[in-house]
Amino acid sequence: MPRLAPPVHVGGPDGPWNKLHRQWEESGGVVVLATWGEWLPAVVTDPRLRGLLGDDWPRYRRTADATVRHRFAAARFVLKHAAAAALETDPAELDLAYRPGGRPYLRGVRGVDVSLAHTGELVVAGLSRTGRIGVDAEPLTRSLSVDVLLARACTPDERAAVKTLGGIGGAAGVTAALLRLWTLKEAYTKALGCGLRLPFARFGVPWAVEGEATAYGDEGLLSPGGGPAGPRAWTFGAHRALGRYLVGVAHHDGAPAAPLRPSSDRP
Repeated sequence: MPRLAPPVHVGGPDGPWNKLHRQWEESGGVVVLATWGEWLPAVVTDPRLRGLLGDDWPRYRRTADATVRHRFAAARFVLKHAAAAALETDPAELDLAYRPGGRPYLRGVRGVDVSLAHTGELVVAGLSRTGRIGVDAEPLTRSLSVDVLLARACTPDERAAVKTLGGIGGAAGVTAALLRLWTLKEAYTKALGCGLRLPFARFGVPWAVEGEATAYGDEGLLSPGGGPAGPRAWTFGAHRALGRYLVGVAHHDGAPAAPLRPSSDRP
């Protein structure tokens, strides 16, 4: 089976969560997607809103734009409910925090990595108990500057391959390929926790087709510790979502870990 299954669409706190939990048990990682509008009723009616947002409550309160505020809260709801379903606990028992640079983590839960992305109406959450995970999302209709991306986001090999593709599939093929490449590189740098601080032209990703692909270790990829990644250490996935978005996933296969439930004595 795939090392990391395609994203699961969950339309609200009531699930369904059975497919997610099965994937979590079988592969050790899951990616969940939803629209923030699907989760809006829960955001505005749940009496536990302040507790569920935790440290994010002040930011939620001071966000003046209602759409931005509700999308922010819905994204945290999706991530917490997905993590709770995987760990078989209550979302209120999970505390979302952020490392320097903004990378999220579950405070008091060892052995579980999380990532969060949103664009437009789409929210995407990734969880893994076998290594680092990063997710990114872009509209399929996103306007791209082809020349800039070829120059700044591609390795020499990628640049040559994309240009060759342009001679076969035309401008539309180039745009689709560059969108996959960009989304996967975003997901990878988010998994590492360095974001755009790592120049995209320094490493390559398997961007050629949608679906899952494994990197074989000669693309300049790094391990989370900063050294060269071993062969087949990274798995990537590019998946269409809701017919309007592209979701990119990067997963580093570290040593399997049994996730620990939230600690009762959080710092």
